[in-house]
Amino acid sequence: MSVRVVVVDDQEIVRTGLAMILGAQPGIEVVGEAADGAAAVELVRRVRPEVCLMDIRMPGMDGIEATRALADEVAVVVITTFDLDEYVHAALRAGARGFLLKNAGADMLAQAVHAAARGDALIAPSVTARLLSTFASGRPATPAQPVDPLTEREEQLLVAVARGRTNNEIAAEFHITLSTVKSHIASLMAKLGARNRVEVAMWAYETNRVR
Repeated sequence: MSVRVVVVDDQEIVRTGLAMILGAQPGIEVVGEAADGAAAVELVRRVRPEVCLMDIRMPGMDGIEATRALADEVAVVVITTFDLDEYVHAALRAGARGFLLKNAGADMLAQAVHAAARGDALIAPSVTARLLSTFASGRPATPAQPVDPLTEREEQLLVAVARGRTNNEIAAEFHITLSTVKSHIASLMAKLGARNRVEVAMWAYETNRVR
Protein backbone atom coordinates (compact mmCIF):
# COMPACT_ATOMS: atom_id res chain seq x y z
CA MET A 1 0.00 0.00 0.00
CA SER A 2 1.30 3.44 -0.93
CA VAL A 3 2.15 6.10 1.65
CA ARG A 4 -0.31 8.96 1.20
CA VAL A 5 1.33 12.40 1.35
CA VAL A 6 0.20 16.04 1.49
CA VAL A 7 2.67 18.72 0.35
CA VAL A 8 2.50 22.19 1.95
CA ASP A 9 4.48 25.19 0.65
CA ASP A 10 3.48 28.75 -0.15
CA GLN A 11 5.63 28.84 -3.30
CA GLU A 12 3.69 27.16 -6.09
CA ILE A 13 6.76 26.15 -8.08
CA VAL A 14 8.31 24.44 -5.04
CA ARG A 15 5.06 22.79 -4.04
CA THR A 16 4.40 21.51 -7.55
CA GLY A 17 7.98 20.30 -7.94
CA LEU A 18 7.91 18.37 -4.67
CA ALA A 19 4.55 16.84 -5.57
CA MET A 20 5.80 15.77 -9.01
CA ILE A 21 8.99 14.25 -7.62
CA LEU A 22 7.19 12.35 -4.88
CA GLY A 23 4.39 11.24 -7.18
CA ALA A 24 6.95 9.56 -9.42
CA GLN A 25 8.41 7.50 -6.58
CA PRO A 26 7.25 3.93 -6.00
CA GLY A 27 5.07 3.41 -2.96
CA ILE A 28 4.13 7.10 -2.59
CA GLU A 29 0.88 8.83 -3.54
CA VAL A 30 0.48 12.62 -3.30
CA VAL A 31 -3.13 13.15 -2.25
CA GLY A 32 -3.16 16.93 -1.91
CA GLU A 33 -1.32 20.24 -1.84
CA ALA A 34 -1.78 23.34 0.32
CA ALA A 35 -0.29 26.84 0.20
CA ASP A 36 -0.53 27.80 3.88
CA GLY A 37 -0.95 26.33 7.33
CA ALA A 38 -4.70 26.82 7.64
CA ALA A 39 -5.33 25.11 4.31
CA ALA A 40 -2.94 22.33 5.36
CA VAL A 41 -4.85 21.64 8.58
CA GLU A 42 -8.16 21.48 6.72
CA LEU A 43 -6.72 19.29 3.96
CA VAL A 44 -4.98 16.83 6.26
CA ARG A 45 -8.11 16.37 8.36
CA ARG A 46 -10.17 15.81 5.22
CA VAL A 47 -7.94 13.39 3.28
CA ARG A 48 -6.14 11.72 6.24
CA PRO A 49 -2.63 11.18 4.77
CA GLU A 50 0.13 9.30 6.59
CA VAL A 51 2.73 12.04 6.03
CA CYS A 52 2.66 15.82 5.60
CA LEU A 53 5.65 17.69 4.16
CA MET A 54 5.41 21.10 5.84
CA ASP A 55 7.14 24.34 4.92
CA ILE A 56 7.73 26.69 7.86
CA ARG A 57 7.63 30.28 6.66
CA MET A 58 4.18 30.86 5.16
CA PRO A 59 1.66 33.73 5.32
CA GLY A 60 -1.20 33.51 7.78
CA MET A 61 -0.90 30.32 9.79
CA ASP A 62 2.76 29.31 9.47
CA GLY A 63 4.18 25.81 9.50
CA ILE A 64 4.93 25.88 13.22
CA GLU A 65 1.33 26.56 14.21
CA ALA A 66 0.05 24.05 11.65
CA THR A 67 2.49 21.42 12.91
CA ARG A 68 1.34 22.01 16.47
CA ALA A 69 -2.26 21.50 15.34
CA LEU A 70 -1.53 18.32 13.37
CA ALA A 71 1.33 16.63 15.24
CA ASP A 72 -0.93 14.08 16.92
CA GLU A 73 -2.76 13.26 13.68
CA VAL A 74 -0.09 12.88 11.00
CA ALA A 75 3.68 12.47 10.66
CA VAL A 76 4.86 16.01 9.87
CA VAL A 77 8.21 16.33 8.10
CA VAL A 78 9.57 19.88 8.09
CA ILE A 79 10.98 21.11 4.78
CA THR A 80 13.09 24.25 4.71
CA THR A 81 15.75 26.09 2.73
CA PHE A 82 18.03 26.52 5.73
CA ASP A 83 19.42 23.70 7.88
CA LEU A 84 20.25 25.97 10.83
CA ASP A 85 17.07 27.89 11.39
CA GLU A 86 15.41 28.78 14.69
CA TYR A 87 12.05 28.17 13.04
CA VAL A 88 13.00 24.58 12.34
CA HIS A 89 13.78 24.03 16.00
CA ALA A 90 10.43 25.57 16.92
CA ALA A 91 8.67 23.23 14.49
CA LEU A 92 10.41 20.22 16.00
CA ARG A 93 9.32 21.48 19.41
CA ALA A 94 5.79 21.68 18.03
CA GLY A 95 5.88 17.97 17.24
CA ALA A 96 7.39 17.57 13.76
CA ARG A 97 8.79 14.07 13.32
CA GLY A 98 11.46 14.80 10.75
CA PHE A 99 13.54 17.42 9.02
CA LEU A 100 14.50 17.81 5.38
CA LEU A 101 16.15 20.43 3.19
CA LYS A 102 14.36 21.58 0.05
CA ASN A 103 17.40 20.80 -2.06
CA ALA A 104 17.24 17.12 -1.11
CA GLY A 105 17.16 14.83 -4.12
CA ALA A 106 14.36 12.51 -5.11
CA ASP A 107 15.87 9.56 -3.24
CA MET A 108 16.15 11.50 0.02
CA LEU A 109 12.61 12.83 -0.33
CA ALA A 110 11.30 9.31 -0.83
CA GLN A 111 13.36 8.00 2.09
CA ALA A 112 12.04 10.81 4.29
CA VAL A 113 8.43 9.98 3.49
CA HIS A 114 8.81 6.24 4.01
CA ALA A 115 10.82 6.74 7.21
CA ALA A 116 8.24 9.13 8.65
CA ALA A 117 5.45 6.70 7.81
CA ARG A 118 7.34 3.96 9.70
CA GLY A 119 8.01 6.22 12.67
CA ASP A 120 11.76 6.56 11.98
CA ALA A 121 11.88 10.30 12.42
CA LEU A 122 15.44 11.51 11.99
CA ILE A 123 16.21 12.06 8.34
CA ALA A 124 19.61 13.26 7.07
CA PRO A 125 21.19 12.54 10.49
CA SER A 126 24.26 14.73 10.07
CA VAL A 127 22.14 17.78 9.32
CA THR A 128 19.55 17.13 12.00
CA ALA A 129 22.16 16.29 14.60
CA ARG A 130 23.95 19.59 13.92
CA LEU A 131 20.67 21.46 14.23
CA LEU A 132 19.74 19.80 17.53
CA SER A 133 23.24 20.21 18.94
CA THR A 134 23.39 23.90 18.01
CA PHE A 135 20.12 24.81 19.66
CA ALA A 136 20.57 22.54 22.66
CA SER A 137 23.91 24.21 23.42
CA GLY A 138 22.16 27.55 23.71
CA ARG A 139 19.55 26.38 26.18
CA PRO A 140 20.45 27.44 29.75
CA ALA A 141 18.24 24.97 31.58
CA THR A 142 18.82 21.23 31.68
CA PRO A 143 15.61 19.24 31.19
CA ALA A 144 14.37 17.28 34.18
CA GLN A 145 15.55 13.71 34.52
CA PRO A 146 12.86 11.02 34.28
CA VAL A 147 11.37 9.80 37.55
CA ASP A 148 12.08 6.23 36.45
CA PRO A 149 15.82 6.17 35.55
CA LEU A 150 16.88 4.87 32.15
CA THR A 151 18.42 1.43 32.00
CA GLU A 152 21.89 0.93 30.53
CA ARG A 153 20.37 -0.44 27.33
CA GLU A 154 17.95 2.48 27.10
CA GLU A 155 20.86 4.89 27.47
CA GLN A 156 22.60 3.13 24.57
CA LEU A 157 19.54 3.26 22.36
CA LEU A 158 18.93 6.89 23.33
CA VAL A 159 22.28 7.85 21.83
CA ALA A 160 21.63 5.72 18.74
CA VAL A 161 18.28 7.41 18.15
CA ALA A 162 19.85 10.85 18.64
CA ARG A 163 22.43 10.01 15.99
CA GLY A 164 19.72 9.23 13.49
CA ARG A 165 19.87 5.43 13.48
CA THR A 166 16.80 3.63 12.20
CA ASN A 167 15.26 0.72 14.09
CA ASN A 168 16.85 -1.76 11.71
CA GLU A 169 20.28 -0.17 12.13
CA ILE A 170 19.92 -0.21 15.92
CA ALA A 171 18.89 -3.88 15.88
CA ALA A 172 21.96 -4.76 13.81
CA GLU A 173 24.34 -2.66 15.93
CA PHE A 174 23.25 -4.15 19.25
CA HIS A 175 22.42 -7.64 17.96
CA ILE A 176 18.84 -7.53 19.19
CA THR A 177 15.52 -8.12 17.44
CA LEU A 178 13.48 -5.38 15.82
CA SER A 179 10.65 -5.97 18.28
CA THR A 180 13.10 -5.51 21.17
CA VAL A 181 14.26 -2.21 19.68
CA LYS A 182 10.68 -1.02 19.37
CA SER A 183 9.96 -2.06 22.96
CA HIS A 184 13.01 -0.16 24.28
CA ILE A 185 12.14 2.98 22.29
CA ALA A 186 8.53 2.85 23.48
CA SER A 187 9.85 2.65 27.05
CA LEU A 188 12.20 5.57 26.38
CA MET A 189 9.38 7.72 25.03
CA ALA A 190 7.17 6.89 28.01
CA LYS A 191 9.89 7.71 30.56
CA LEU A 192 10.84 10.97 28.84
CA GLY A 193 7.29 12.03 28.04
CA ALA A 194 8.32 12.26 24.37
CA ARG A 195 5.77 12.13 21.57
CA ASN A 196 8.19 10.86 18.94
CA ARG A 197 11.81 10.03 18.12
CA VAL A 198 12.74 13.65 17.42
CA GLU A 199 11.79 14.62 20.97
CA VAL A 200 13.80 11.67 22.28
CA ALA A 201 16.80 12.93 20.29
CA MET A 202 16.32 16.50 21.46
CA TRP A 203 16.31 15.34 25.09
CA ALA A 204 19.54 13.44 24.45
CA TYR A 205 21.25 16.57 23.12
CA GLU A 206 19.86 18.82 25.84
CA THR A 207 21.16 16.50 28.56
CA ASN A 208 24.58 16.21 26.89
CA ARG A 209 24.21 12.51 26.10
CA VAL A 210 25.39 13.36 22.59
CA ARG A 211 27.88 16.07 21.60
